[in-house]
Amino acid sequence: MTVHFIGAGPGAPDLITLRGRDLIAACPVCLYAGSLVPDALLSHCPEGARVVNTASLSLDEIMAEIQAADSAGHDVARLHSGDLSVWSAMGEQLRRLRALGIAYDVTPGVPSFAAAAAVLGAELTLPGVAQSVILTRTSGRATSMPENESLENFARTGATLAIHLSVHLLSEVTARLSPHYGADCPVAVVFRASWPDQRVIRATLETLDPAIGEGERTALILVGHAIGAEDFDESRLYAGDYDRRYRPVGTNPRFPDSA
Repeated sequence: MTVHFIGAGPGAPDLITLRGRDLIAACPVCLYAGSLVPDALLSHCPEGARVVNTASLSLDEIMAEIQAADSAGHDVARLHSGDLSVWSAMGEQLRRLRALGIAYDVTPGVPSFAAAAAVLGAELTLPGVAQSVILTRTSGRATSMPENESLENFARTGATLAIHLSVHLLSEVTARLSPHYGADCPVAVVFRASWPDQRVIRATLETLDPAIGEGERTALILVGHAIGAEDFDESRLYAGDYDRRYRPVGTNPRFPDSA
Protein backbone atom coordinates (compact mmCIF):
# COMPACT_ATOMS: atom_id res chain seq x y z
CA MET A 1 0.00 0.00 0.00
CA THR A 2 1.28 3.47 -0.91
CA VAL A 3 0.00 6.98 -0.29
CA HIS A 4 0.51 8.96 -3.49
CA PHE A 5 0.75 12.69 -2.79
CA ILE A 6 -0.24 14.42 -6.02
CA GLY A 7 0.05 18.06 -6.97
CA ALA A 8 -3.34 18.73 -8.55
CA GLY A 9 -2.26 21.98 -10.21
CA PRO A 10 -3.62 25.52 -9.91
CA GLY A 11 -7.19 24.89 -11.02
CA ALA A 12 -7.64 23.94 -14.68
CA PRO A 13 -8.28 20.17 -14.62
CA ASP A 14 -5.95 19.52 -17.55
CA LEU A 15 -3.02 21.16 -15.76
CA ILE A 16 -2.04 17.91 -14.06
CA THR A 17 0.74 15.53 -15.00
CA LEU A 18 -0.02 12.29 -16.78
CA ARG A 19 1.50 10.47 -13.82
CA GLY A 20 -0.84 12.24 -11.43
CA ARG A 21 -3.89 11.46 -13.55
CA ASP A 22 -2.95 7.79 -13.85
CA LEU A 23 -2.33 7.45 -10.11
CA ILE A 24 -5.77 8.90 -9.34
CA ALA A 25 -7.30 6.36 -11.71
CA ALA A 26 -5.47 3.50 -10.00
CA CYS A 27 -6.31 4.29 -6.37
CA PRO A 28 -9.42 2.97 -4.63
CA VAL A 29 -9.19 5.80 -2.08
CA CYS A 30 -8.90 9.52 -2.87
CA LEU A 31 -8.43 12.26 -0.27
CA TYR A 32 -8.64 15.73 -1.77
CA ALA A 33 -8.27 19.28 -0.48
CA GLY A 34 -11.75 20.72 -0.76
CA SER A 35 -12.71 23.52 -3.13
CA LEU A 36 -9.11 24.06 -4.26
CA VAL A 37 -9.19 20.85 -6.30
CA PRO A 38 -11.59 20.93 -9.28
CA ASP A 39 -14.34 18.32 -9.35
CA ALA A 40 -13.28 17.31 -12.86
CA LEU A 41 -10.13 15.71 -11.43
CA LEU A 42 -12.25 13.46 -9.25
CA SER A 43 -13.80 12.02 -12.41
CA HIS A 44 -10.54 10.11 -12.86
CA CYS A 45 -11.23 8.10 -9.69
CA PRO A 46 -12.20 4.48 -10.38
CA GLU A 47 -15.81 3.44 -9.99
CA GLY A 48 -16.65 2.71 -6.38
CA ALA A 49 -13.66 4.61 -5.00
CA ARG A 50 -13.88 6.13 -1.54
CA VAL A 51 -13.60 9.90 -2.17
CA VAL A 52 -13.14 12.11 0.90
CA ASN A 53 -13.05 15.91 1.07
CA THR A 54 -10.48 16.67 3.78
CA ALA A 55 -11.30 20.40 4.08
CA SER A 56 -13.15 19.94 7.38
CA LEU A 57 -10.95 17.15 8.77
CA SER A 58 -8.21 17.47 11.37
CA LEU A 59 -4.78 15.96 10.78
CA ASP A 60 -5.68 13.11 13.12
CA GLU A 61 -8.83 12.38 11.10
CA ILE A 62 -6.90 12.46 7.82
CA MET A 63 -4.36 10.02 9.21
CA ALA A 64 -7.19 7.76 10.41
CA GLU A 65 -8.48 7.60 6.81
CA ILE A 66 -5.00 6.67 5.59
CA GLN A 67 -4.53 4.03 8.29
CA ALA A 68 -7.89 2.49 7.41
CA ALA A 69 -6.82 2.31 3.76
CA ASP A 70 -3.50 0.81 4.83
CA SER A 71 -5.28 -1.89 6.82
CA ALA A 72 -7.38 -2.73 3.76
CA GLY A 73 -4.34 -2.74 1.47
CA HIS A 74 -5.72 0.14 -0.61
CA ASP A 75 -3.50 2.72 -2.27
CA VAL A 76 -4.45 6.34 -1.57
CA ALA A 77 -4.38 9.31 -3.94
CA ARG A 78 -3.82 12.37 -1.75
CA LEU A 79 -4.60 15.49 -3.81
CA HIS A 80 -3.36 18.96 -2.90
CA SER A 81 -3.73 22.07 -5.05
CA GLY A 82 -0.78 23.52 -6.94
CA ASP A 83 2.55 21.90 -6.14
CA LEU A 84 3.27 20.08 -2.91
CA SER A 85 6.66 21.64 -2.24
CA VAL A 86 5.23 24.86 -0.77
CA TRP A 87 2.40 25.60 1.70
CA SER A 88 0.74 22.22 1.22
CA ALA A 89 0.91 20.89 4.80
CA MET A 90 2.40 17.75 3.25
CA GLY A 91 5.44 17.77 5.53
CA GLU A 92 3.48 17.04 8.69
CA GLN A 93 1.62 14.20 6.97
CA LEU A 94 4.85 12.64 5.69
CA ARG A 95 6.36 12.81 9.18
CA ARG A 96 3.44 10.82 10.56
CA LEU A 97 3.57 8.32 7.72
CA ARG A 98 7.27 7.71 8.38
CA ALA A 99 6.51 7.11 12.06
CA LEU A 100 3.79 4.62 11.09
CA GLY A 101 5.94 2.88 8.51
CA ILE A 102 3.47 3.61 5.69
CA ALA A 103 4.97 4.01 2.22
CA TYR A 104 4.45 7.18 0.21
CA ASP A 105 5.65 8.97 -2.89
CA VAL A 106 5.23 12.48 -4.29
CA THR A 107 4.17 13.61 -7.76
CA PRO A 108 4.77 17.33 -8.40
CA GLY A 109 2.16 19.66 -9.82
CA VAL A 110 1.96 23.00 -11.65
CA PRO A 111 2.48 25.72 -8.99
CA SER A 112 0.18 28.72 -8.77
CA PHE A 113 2.94 31.25 -9.45
CA ALA A 114 3.73 29.53 -12.76
CA ALA A 115 0.05 29.53 -13.72
CA ALA A 116 -0.22 33.23 -12.85
CA ALA A 117 2.86 34.06 -14.95
CA ALA A 118 1.33 32.12 -17.84
CA VAL A 119 -1.90 34.12 -17.56
CA LEU A 120 0.17 37.30 -17.72
CA GLY A 121 2.28 36.01 -20.60
CA ALA A 122 5.30 36.97 -18.54
CA GLU A 123 8.79 35.66 -17.90
CA LEU A 124 9.63 36.50 -14.31
CA THR A 125 13.40 36.49 -14.86
CA LEU A 126 14.66 38.91 -17.53
CA PRO A 127 18.33 39.67 -18.31
CA GLY A 128 19.46 42.87 -16.65
CA VAL A 129 16.19 43.22 -14.73
CA ALA A 130 15.74 40.26 -12.38
CA GLN A 131 17.23 36.78 -12.23
CA SER A 132 15.50 35.49 -9.11
CA VAL A 133 11.94 34.75 -8.06
CA ILE A 134 11.07 34.70 -4.36
CA LEU A 135 7.99 32.77 -3.26
CA THR A 136 6.73 34.18 0.00
CA ARG A 137 3.69 35.21 2.02
CA THR A 138 2.69 37.36 4.95
CA SER A 139 1.93 36.08 8.43
CA GLY A 140 -1.47 34.48 8.88
CA ARG A 141 -3.57 32.80 11.53
CA ALA A 142 -2.24 29.35 10.66
CA THR A 143 1.44 30.18 10.22
CA SER A 144 3.57 33.13 11.26
CA MET A 145 6.60 34.30 9.28
CA PRO A 146 10.15 33.96 10.66
CA GLU A 147 11.57 37.35 11.65
CA ASN A 148 14.18 37.46 8.90
CA GLU A 149 11.72 36.49 6.15
CA SER A 150 10.11 39.90 5.85
CA LEU A 151 8.80 41.56 2.70
CA GLU A 152 11.30 44.36 3.29
CA ASN A 153 14.27 41.98 3.36
CA PHE A 154 13.16 40.25 0.19
CA ALA A 155 12.40 43.56 -1.54
CA ARG A 156 15.98 44.75 -0.96
CA THR A 157 17.16 42.07 -3.40
CA GLY A 158 15.17 43.52 -6.31
CA ALA A 159 13.96 40.03 -7.20
CA THR A 160 10.50 39.32 -8.57
CA LEU A 161 8.20 38.55 -5.65
CA ALA A 162 5.36 36.03 -5.83
CA ILE A 163 3.35 36.78 -2.71
CA HIS A 164 0.83 34.13 -1.73
CA LEU A 165 -2.07 34.15 0.73
CA SER A 166 -1.91 37.93 1.20
CA VAL A 167 -4.40 39.54 -1.17
CA HIS A 168 -6.56 40.66 1.76
CA LEU A 169 -3.57 42.76 2.95
CA LEU A 170 -2.87 44.69 -0.25
CA SER A 171 -2.58 48.05 1.49
CA GLU A 172 0.04 46.69 3.89
CA VAL A 173 1.92 44.89 1.12
CA THR A 174 2.21 47.96 -1.12
CA ALA A 175 3.25 50.21 1.77
CA ARG A 176 6.04 47.83 2.77
CA LEU A 177 7.35 47.30 -0.76
CA SER A 178 7.13 50.81 -2.27
CA PRO A 179 10.22 52.21 -0.50
CA HIS A 180 12.36 49.47 -2.06
CA TYR A 181 10.88 48.94 -5.54
CA GLY A 182 9.58 52.46 -6.11
CA ALA A 183 5.98 53.60 -6.44
CA ASP A 184 6.03 53.00 -10.20
CA CYS A 185 6.99 49.32 -9.90
CA PRO A 186 4.61 47.03 -11.82
CA VAL A 187 2.33 44.74 -9.86
CA ALA A 188 -0.19 42.16 -11.00
CA VAL A 189 -2.85 40.46 -8.93
CA VAL A 190 -4.12 37.23 -10.44
CA PHE A 191 -7.27 35.78 -8.93
CA ARG A 192 -7.86 32.02 -9.37
CA ALA A 193 -5.30 31.54 -12.14
CA SER A 194 -6.45 29.00 -14.77
CA TRP A 195 -9.97 28.66 -13.30
CA PRO A 196 -12.90 29.69 -15.55
CA ASP A 197 -13.48 32.78 -13.40
CA GLN A 198 -9.85 33.93 -13.30
CA ARG A 199 -9.34 37.68 -13.07
CA VAL A 200 -6.24 39.85 -13.58
CA ILE A 201 -5.52 43.31 -12.22
CA ARG A 202 -2.43 45.16 -13.52
CA ALA A 203 -1.23 48.32 -11.82
CA THR A 204 1.76 49.82 -10.02
CA LEU A 205 2.46 49.80 -6.32
CA GLU A 206 1.15 53.37 -6.24
CA THR A 207 -2.02 52.87 -8.29
CA LEU A 208 -3.14 49.44 -7.05
CA ASP A 209 -6.53 49.70 -5.36
CA PRO A 210 -6.34 47.76 -2.08
CA ALA A 211 -10.10 47.34 -2.09
CA ILE A 212 -9.87 44.65 -4.76
CA GLY A 213 -8.55 42.26 -2.12
CA GLU A 214 -11.44 42.63 0.29
CA GLY A 215 -13.08 39.31 0.99
CA GLU A 216 -10.67 37.49 -1.32
CA ARG A 217 -8.21 34.69 -0.51
CA THR A 218 -7.40 32.79 -3.69
CA ALA A 219 -5.10 35.20 -5.48
CA LEU A 220 -1.41 35.74 -6.10
CA ILE A 221 0.42 39.08 -6.03
CA LEU A 222 3.36 39.43 -8.41
CA VAL A 223 5.66 42.41 -7.86
CA GLY A 224 8.81 43.39 -9.72
CA HIS A 225 10.25 45.31 -12.64
CA ALA A 226 10.30 42.16 -14.81
CA ILE A 227 6.49 42.14 -14.97
CA GLY A 228 5.47 43.58 -18.32
CA ALA A 229 8.98 44.93 -19.02
CA GLU A 230 10.00 45.60 -22.64
CA ASP A 231 13.33 47.38 -22.07
CA PHE A 232 15.63 44.48 -21.21
CA ASP A 233 18.71 42.81 -22.66
CA GLU A 234 18.49 39.73 -24.84
CA SER A 235 20.05 36.69 -23.25
CA ARG A 236 23.24 35.18 -24.64
CA LEU A 237 21.52 31.80 -24.89
CA TYR A 238 20.54 32.21 -28.54
CA ALA A 239 23.21 34.68 -29.65
CA GLY A 240 24.86 33.71 -32.92
CA ASP A 241 28.34 33.69 -31.42
CA TYR A 242 27.38 31.87 -28.23
CA ASP A 243 29.52 28.78 -27.45
CA ARG A 244 27.08 25.85 -27.51
CA ARG A 245 29.48 23.28 -26.11
CA TYR A 246 26.69 21.64 -24.11
CA ARG A 247 24.25 21.64 -27.03
CA PRO A 248 26.16 20.08 -29.93
CA VAL A 249 24.39 19.91 -33.28
CA GLY A 250 23.09 16.51 -34.38
CA THR A 251 22.88 14.80 -30.97
CA ASN A 252 19.38 13.43 -31.53
CA PRO A 253 19.38 10.53 -34.04
CA ARG A 254 15.74 11.24 -34.98
CA PHE A 255 16.51 14.92 -35.64
CA PRO A 256 20.11 15.05 -36.88
CA ASP A 257 20.10 18.83 -37.33
CA SER A 258 18.75 19.58 -33.87
CA ALA A 259 20.70 21.79 -31.45
